[in-house]
Amino acid sequence: MSQWSQVQQLEIKFLEQVDQFYDDNFPMEIRHLLAQWIESQDWEAASNNEAMATILLQNLLLQVDEQLDRVSQEKNLLLIHNLKRIRKLLQGKYHGNPMHIAVIISNCLREERRILAAASMPVQGPLEKSLQNSVVSERQRNVEHKVSAIKNSAQMTDQDVKYLEDLQEEFDFRYKTIQSLEQSDKNSALIKQEMLALQAMLNTLDYKRKEVLSKIGRVIHEIDVLMSNMLTEELLDWKRRQQIACIGGPLHGGLDQLQNCFTLLAESLFQVRRQLEKLDELLTRLTYDGDPIPVQRPQLLEKVNFLLYNLFRNSFVVERQPCMPTHPQRPMVLKTLIQFTVKLRLLIKLPELNYQIRVKATIDNNRRFVLCGTHVKAMNMDESANGSLSVEFRHLQPKEMKSSAGSKGNEGPHMVTEELHSISFETQVCLYGLTINLETSSLPVVMISNVSQLPNAWASIIWYNLSTNDPQNLSFFNNPPAASLSQLLEVLSWQFSSYVGRGLNSEQLSMLAEKLMGQQVSYNDYQLSWAKFCKEHLPGKSFTFWVWLEAILDLIKKHILPLWIDGYVMGFVSKEKERILLKDKTPGTFLLRFSESNLGGITFTWVDQLENGDVTFHSVEPYNKGRLSALPFADILRDYKVIMADNVPENPLKYLYPDIPKDKAFGKHYSCQPSEVSKPSDGGGKGYVPSVFIPVSKILNDSTDPHSPSDLLPMSPSVYAVLREHLSPTAIETAVRCKLFHS
Repeated sequence: MSQWSQVQQLEIKFLEQVDQFYDDNFPMEIRHLLAQWIESQDWEAASNNEAMATILLQNLLLQVDEQLDRVSQEKNLLLIHNLKRIRKLLQGKYHGNPMHIAVIISNCLREERRILAAASMPVQGPLEKSLQNSVVSERQRNVEHKVSAIKNSAQMTDQDVKYLEDLQEEFDFRYKTIQSLEQSDKNSALIKQEMLALQAMLNTLDYKRKEVLSKIGRVIHEIDVLMSNMLTEELLDWKRRQQIACIGGPLHGGLDQLQNCFTLLAESLFQVRRQLEKLDELLTRLTYDGDPIPVQRPQLLEKVNFLLYNLFRNSFVVERQPCMPTHPQRPMVLKTLIQFTVKLRLLIKLPELNYQIRVKATIDNNRRFVLCGTHVKAMNMDESANGSLSVEFRHLQPKEMKSSAGSKGNEGPHMVTEELHSISFETQVCLYGLTINLETSSLPVVMISNVSQLPNAWASIIWYNLSTNDPQNLSFFNNPPAASLSQLLEVLSWQFSSYVGRGLNSEQLSMLAEKLMGQQVSYNDYQLSWAKFCKEHLPGKSFTFWVWLEAILDLIKKHILPLWIDGYVMGFVSKEKERILLKDKTPGTFLLRFSESNLGGITFTWVDQLENGDVTFHSVEPYNKGRLSALPFADILRDYKVIMADNVPENPLKYLYPDIPKDKAFGKHYSCQPSEVSKPSDGGGKGYVPSVFIPVSKILNDSTDPHSPSDLLPMSPSVYAVLREHLSPTAIETAVRCKLFHS
């Protein structure tokens, strides 16, 4: 079943998460129509290879053309229209930057895998629950409702101001008419009656002026309350969700809704400002004793300007945190002299501001680093698919300054990975007579000078964003606080779901908890120190917990990814627990676990039964990336042999725990079937006969110690095929054994 087919079967709450990250950057129609083809391409590799990305983009457009031909024959007018629009959009948007769409599609596929992994987990973790709090959702709806009500109130006040303006014009005309009469005419009874009518009209004007000022005051007060309470909380919640998403958590959404609220409030405030300007015009044409306009208008205008300043300042946000395109799952870790991207957005979307705001990027002012590349750009509405007012810096590079002695400061492998820095942005908005200076900053970043520093730098990013919602505590690691173990375990599961496509279940997390804190009964309220997570070596080992875990992530990503995604690697299980699981199983039942003593190693253990009925267990020496680079792990499981004393070699691996036939579990991952090997007559390249590697171990009858795989021993496919064709299984094993002992 394709990944997209699995996504479509999710519950509605998970489908809503999927819906959030498909837009015009990568339309869901294309994801649906080209599901199989999209999933068969290596978008992650293309995101770092422009030539490969160019080819994939061309092929994507060809695939869209094929779909267009198909739907044209079916005369599906709506789909034809949408596909033509999408094709034009994709070609126009990515023709000059094909790696960008590779990054987008890679991120979408990875996020789908994360959501599928989350859906398979029986219980949500504490962090994810807090992000999906029903109280938060209710507040979002309340904010949108109140913003809409405020907008309506401001528009209604516009009508009141217009009525007041018409009333004053009528008063002004009638008053000037009387003033133009001769003095003798002013004493007539008709004129006296008109004067009484004008006095009544002036009273009405005074009442309406007070009423309009009161309504304007109420609108301003409602905006003030909304900005001070619910809208501020919404923005802080969005920033917290962004922090969590950056360390592998659920994709954060809601920025478009916030933009809508900020924009409507700004429009309402500018509308109120125009109403106050109109009252000032009316004041210049008519005033009187007790006139409320000169008393109240200055205070109201000052409050409106104050709210506009605050609204604009809060609306300037980092939409996408700094990230190197080469490491999309490791944002906020920046390598010197390597480009990174970062995207800013102004949540107040007004057409008058398009291309009028120039943003300058700088790094924190300790003068240790500078930013190279284009660091000043104009915000515009053309580059974003949703038309937001934004700017994306794509060619910034951090560079470490030379020290006064002429040598580079801490450049090199010893650069401190707990030292936090900040990328700052500043701009100025000039609109309707207002000049507002805006500033914002990225979340803290860690600078590295060597890729080998990336794991520890990423650990710092995880710990910071898990432990605090303070966006700018650059001295955090002077005294890093402890973290809740239950929340940390949830974040560790996210590392697996976001990086290798499958999160950890409760049993796997329990094993990690035991490794971190020992044989504790409960870890729900346990607080873990930063040193225990990333600084102190594990008991009896020469490495830390985090280095051990990062090596496993790297092993999965590069060597056993399909097996991990299928759920066939138990991975995190102790030696004691594996024996409990296997002891009552059929002989030949095995499981796969990660080594606790070797970095980036994976081993398998199987259960066997002795002649006297006793149960015994065998584990091979862990396979590391060196061995797995020579032979795929699935092939190792298929071809693995053991030699028991004087017996012929045999494969002891029969059933993957609990009872899955080995070939059923791993068959689709074998690089080739043994029956497909060639005969000697088939020959090989340049006259050589192709060879095949077979992993073999030897177990002595009087030995119960774990054993090691021998060096991978070559046997040509042709020899193996002839043996299968002409010899019995026993004779084959004898021949294999002889070959092994004489190689």
